[in-house]
Formats: sequence, C-alpha cells, structure tokens
Amino acid sequence: MKVSTRGEYGVRAMVALAHQYGQGPMSIAAISRASAIPTAYLEQLIGPLRRAELVTSKRGARGGYQLARSPDQVKVGEVYRVMEGPVAPMDCVSEDASQQTCPFIIGCETRPVWLRMRDAIIDTLDSTTLADLIAQSPVRPPTGSEASPSSS
Repeated sequence: MKVSTRGEYGVRAMVALAHQYGQGPMSIAAISRASAIPTAYLEQLIGPLRRAELVTSKRGARGGYQLARSPDQVKVGEVYRVMEGPVAPMDCVSEDASQQTCPFIIGCETRPVWLRMRDAIIDTLDSTTLADLIAQSPVRPPTGSEASPSSS
C-alpha cells in the first residue's frame, strides 16, 4: 500500500497546525512554510479537512486555520481517511465493504494476509494522535509568522 501525496501532505499540514495549537490560527502561507507543502496544493487540502471538522477557519487579518480539537484528540487515521478514503491495501479488504469488489473473496487463500495487513495499518493509524507525532519530532525553528504578535 502506498500513501499518496494527498495523504502525506494532509497529515503534514495537520502536524504543523498541532505545533501551533492554542496559539491562534495559522495562515495558509505559514502552514505551507511549516509543512513544506506548496500553497496551491495546501489550499486544496484544507477544504476537506475543514468540512470533516478537523480544522476551523477564521476570516480576517488575524485569520487562518487551526485544529478543531486538541492534538491529543485527533487521530492520524481520521486525517488519513479524509485525504485517502477507507483503508484498503487490496480491493477485497477495504474498510468500506461496498468497495470489496474482488470476485474471488469467497474461498480466497491469500485474503487472510491482506486482512491482517489492513488491520495492522488501521491499528497504527487509529492509535496514533497528532500529539504523539509532535512529541516524537525534533524541535522545529519558527517559520516567521508563528512568533509574530498577530498570530497569538
């Protein structure tokens, strides 16, 4: 299973927001700098994250985006599913049963390994929070806007 750029960048953007949690909203430009995601691509990713109520937005000069919940309450699996859809290393074992399209599901001798693989991925994604990720990360230098008075 390979995670697309969309999934990787979605998680990276949320990690950038987790680092800033409690310090006010971040502009798209600040998130872009902090996560090394091109601004135009980031703008496409923020919409689904906002619709999924993982981030909130504030308009205006001091506006931007912030996590809707604390980093310890946001599981990486939530972000992954918004960006990528159901976990499905193979069509026959998608989390969404309606997407299990393989005609060989019944009696398939290889399906058990794909089910175990899917379950291990789900367990990893759903047992890891944004707080876990930022606790494991090295200290990041400020991107400029985080330290400015307008972002607090």
